[in-house]
Amino acid sequence: MTKRLFIIVFILFSVITTAQERTSSPYSFYGLGLNTFKGTVENRSMGGLSIFSDSIHVNLQNPAALGRLRLTTYTVGLSGNSVEIKSGDESENASSSSLDYLAVGIPTGKFGFAFGLVPYSSVGYNIDDINQDEGIGNRYTGKGGLNRVFLAAGYQITSNINIGVDASYNFGNIQNKSILVREDVQYSSREINRSDLSGFTYKIGLDYERMLTESLQFKMGAYYTPETTLKTDNQRELATILLGVDGREITVDSRDVSEPASDFVLPSSFSIGAGVGRPHKWFLGGEFSTTEAGDYSNRAFAIEGASFEQASKYKIGGFFIPNYNSLTSYFSRIVYRGGLRMEETGLHLNGESINEFGIAFGLGLPAGRMLTNINLGFEYGQRGTTSAGLIQENFFNAMISLSLNDRWFIKRRFE
Repeated sequence: MTKRLFIIVFILFSVITTAQERTSSPYSFYGLGLNTFKGTVENRSMGGLSIFSDSIHVNLQNPAALGRLRLTTYTVGLSGNSVEIKSGDESENASSSSLDYLAVGIPTGKFGFAFGLVPYSSVGYNIDDINQDEGIGNRYTGKGGLNRVFLAAGYQITSNINIGVDASYNFGNIQNKSILVREDVQYSSREINRSDLSGFTYKIGLDYERMLTESLQFKMGAYYTPETTLKTDNQRELATILLGVDGREITVDSRDVSEPASDFVLPSSFSIGAGVGRPHKWFLGGEFSTTEAGDYSNRAFAIEGASFEQASKYKIGGFFIPNYNSLTSYFSRIVYRGGLRMEETGLHLNGESINEFGIAFGLGLPAGRMLTNINLGFEYGQRGTTSAGLIQENFFNAMISLSLNDRWFIKRRFE
């Protein structure tokens, strides 16, 4: 029953994910949009830390950690986002919601496998750049993003060392629309650029753990994604339109402009981290990630005044469990998580680097049998700056996930 239900959810997730807008950030105007977090709510609640792995949770970031799975695990996550967008003395609020991931992890001896669907990036913005004195300006809107279907495997070489590999197929589209508005002219000009992207990416990972003492455990993890290229089919439409009072666009005349196919370079990335803890009690770790974002290249996304440089992330986080096997106190079995992150996104605008930080905390709530749990996470953060005429975003994310555990491969003793 659980397997059938999850297959149905997977199909619905696939349809909904390709249609939804997962962000309201003006910074999603650039490149492929905002890079979405590609881990679970459990990871995100620890500042995005990916180095912790265990036998009952799927690690979506490091495929090597799959070698530690001991139960078949189904996991699904979703989130809601609210953001205050500030520019100069003006501000406005926006919100969005999304299904964040759906995955299944399956252990088979020393191997662990996982497959699923995870968003890679998201685009969703609505920007008016109109000079009120002159009554002329541009209205920009965008939507879309990139998704990835993945198949990953981890192998336990020894009790201490795991290795893993992940192969993903990336697909999606990005649509950017601009409308030239003049108050003294009845008609407006509209330009729509759409790019359909697809291609494969790969990742290799290493997971290491050992007991330093009888009660103190050391964990280390690393993974690397090589540079790859996505194929891009580009389309452009130019049109003359009438704008209705309600904002409705009435097309008067339009024509398609032939655009050549192109390649989009996805840069290489590397992450490494380590931490210490007591099994089933607490853990504290740190992690560093870097992406060669300066290698981003695609003519369709070339924007004047914008460039990409090397991106970096710094994360620290962990968890605490008062008493994981308590029979008398439910609150003692809750996993209390927390963490923070600092990120240099690699986006460079008007001489300013666009940076981001976030502080997060979360709860892992035991639910039902077979170590099933509900995970709640909350994050507050800031992106960008109001310097150089730019935009600052203050955001709050609320996240929830369900992790179900089951046994698929059980040998029968009696027929």
